Amino acid sequence: MLPAMPKPRRPQPLLIRLTHWLNIPVLLLMAMSGLQIFVAYPHFGPMAAQYDLPFDGWAPPAWALSGHGLAAGRGIHFLFAWVLVINGLVYLAYTIGSGEYKRRYFWPPRDTKPMIHQILYYLRITRTPPPVDLYNGLQRQAYTAALLLGALVVWSGLVMYKPVQLHWLGLPLGGYDGARVFHFFGLIALVLFVIGHVIMVAAHPKSFVEMITGGKPHE
Repeated sequence: MLPAMPKPRRPQPLLIRLTHWLNIPVLLLMAMSGLQIFVAYPHFGPMAAQYDLPFDGWAPPAWALSGHGLAAGRGIHFLFAWVLVINGLVYLAYTIGSGEYKRRYFWPPRDTKPMIHQILYYLRITRTPPPVDLYNGLQRQAYTAALLLGALVVWSGLVMYKPVQLHWLGLPLGGYDGARVFHFFGLIALVLFVIGHVIMVAAHPKSFVEMITGGKPHE
């Protein structure tokens, strides 16, 4: 009896496309409402021992904020935080259950050497690109790092959301004040990832089309 042929699949399945595009407005509202919360106390550290950081006292422009005042900012932030968490859990459940994680997540024994090769190719140090299936090693590393950053932001956000009930969860982060630092700089790192992601999509427009249409099915 002949073995069953593998079922053709699109480069970007529907559920992955839906969770990807939902992240865009959610992350934007999260960032804007987060800044609204930050301007209520634009410092790090407890009141009696503020960290001396160059942007202490800085306030973002009004157009970058979501909501009017601290209460509105917190309401919007916490609402869409749960949307982001649920969306992320759906994505993780699907990629693990369907086996998509094998071609999307960074696996050091497989991807480290291709990642370095890809960096050298982008820097024009070598002219031969490494082999690519769905993603190259550098892309897998970047997307996996973004997932880990998202987990860190959620972790620190939970500590800030329930600092008394979840104080034990904040111990590795340095408590409530440490969680604020991780949360803020985790957001900055995610913003930098998005900027790099947009640049890479511009360099590989086919990936943008596939994220809309799903791409042509193949084995």
